[in-house]
Amino acid sequence: MAGRQTGRHRRPPEARATYREAFAVGEFRALWLAQALSFVGDQLAQVALAVLVYEHTNSALLTALTYALTYLPPIVGGPVLAGLADLFPRRTVMVVCDVVRAGLVACMALTPMPFWVLCAFVFVTTLLGAPFTAARAAVMPDILEGDRYVAGSALINITHQSAQMLGFLAGGAIVAVVGTHGALALDAATFGLSAVVLVGGLRRRPASRKRGRASLRLWRGTWDGARLVFGDPALRSLVLFAWLCGFTVVPEGLAAPYAATFGDGAVTVGLLMSAMPTGMVVGAFLFSRFVRPTNRLRAMGVMSMLACVPLIAAGTYPPLWCVVLLWALSGAGNAYQLAANAAFVASVPPSGRGQAFGLAQSGILAVQGLAILAAGAAAQVLGPETVVALSGALGLSAAATLTLTWNQVRGGVITAVRDTLEAPDATPAGVPVRAARRSASAP
Repeated sequence: MAGRQTGRHRRPPEARATYREAFAVGEFRALWLAQALSFVGDQLAQVALAVLVYEHTNSALLTALTYALTYLPPIVGGPVLAGLADLFPRRTVMVVCDVVRAGLVACMALTPMPFWVLCAFVFVTTLLGAPFTAARAAVMPDILEGDRYVAGSALINITHQSAQMLGFLAGGAIVAVVGTHGALALDAATFGLSAVVLVGGLRRRPASRKRGRASLRLWRGTWDGARLVFGDPALRSLVLFAWLCGFTVVPEGLAAPYAATFGDGAVTVGLLMSAMPTGMVVGAFLFSRFVRPTNRLRAMGVMSMLACVPLIAAGTYPPLWCVVLLWALSGAGNAYQLAANAAFVASVPPSGRGQAFGLAQSGILAVQGLAILAAGAAAQVLGPETVVALSGALGLSAAATLTLTWNQVRGGVITAVRDTLEAPDATPAGVPVRAARRSASAP
């Protein structure tokens, strides 16, 4: 009999969407381009601030504090403002955030400001990123379905990491040519272009939730989002996996003082800061293209531990080339975030998607900011090499503990994902994980 026989109980191979399929969707192309423009501008601004502060203060703590200002605002209002992505049309939320941020950054570029005033502007600008990110994440499942969502997420992630890699490598040279204020002006221009692209390329959709009097109480919405996320064991595990990045972001925050231990300047800072994004680009490409959707969920625990292990070797004071390699390996391990993100967003009801993802994203930025700030203070006493090694050890312990919990609840998530891939109409995107598990186990 010609052809290979398939066993009665053998499942057909899981379909893996290609990047071409994602790019074939016009709305996704607009969303991707808008994000790419913002990513490039942000990297220029981050490099300019990091080099400027360290050169003028020679302080690891103040450098880490400035870098942390791009992460800390979500602690203050990120989860609350993220609820706007459910109360207003999501395209409108993104465009308004882009326009306001363009104005704020333009003021920083055109008006000389004291350092602490500049920090306040950076704080507000970053805070407005919370509703923008929540709206973008909430609209993505409406644009891309099934594994195309994972492919699209991988493309945005790869673009983000590539922008970091190129921005950190070339940022020092560009800032040297155009100056700090010139770099900020370029950042403002990218926000403006992003708004134009979104208006022209993204279809207007109504708000997912009616703006009743009660719904405008954003604090109440934040509490509802927290109950939705942390009330389900699988969603809780997924968001905690995402928050593990607080341990692996420490090397980026300490790149300037770490480079100083080698006696080098801005070029080495850019090299170190680009190592992890480079590893993430390679890891995300391999993980999304060659690993089956359900196997991505099975591998999350091991990958999260792999992201932490290389950092421990910093305690042996390796040479520069080895540090770059270790940090790149850590970045490759962080590719597990693709699977965690896709499973999390697709498992939340559409009406609460913006609030839930905003809570998760704000938590990511918050733990990263706090970790960088704590690492900067510790590096003043222990040195950057020891602090990076400690962050790897603590992250490995947390990842191992979380993996044990995830292994107990992942079965229902994997079954729901597999059934969705085999029969897209059986378990629509946006069905909570708890409901998906029930439907998957039903006769």
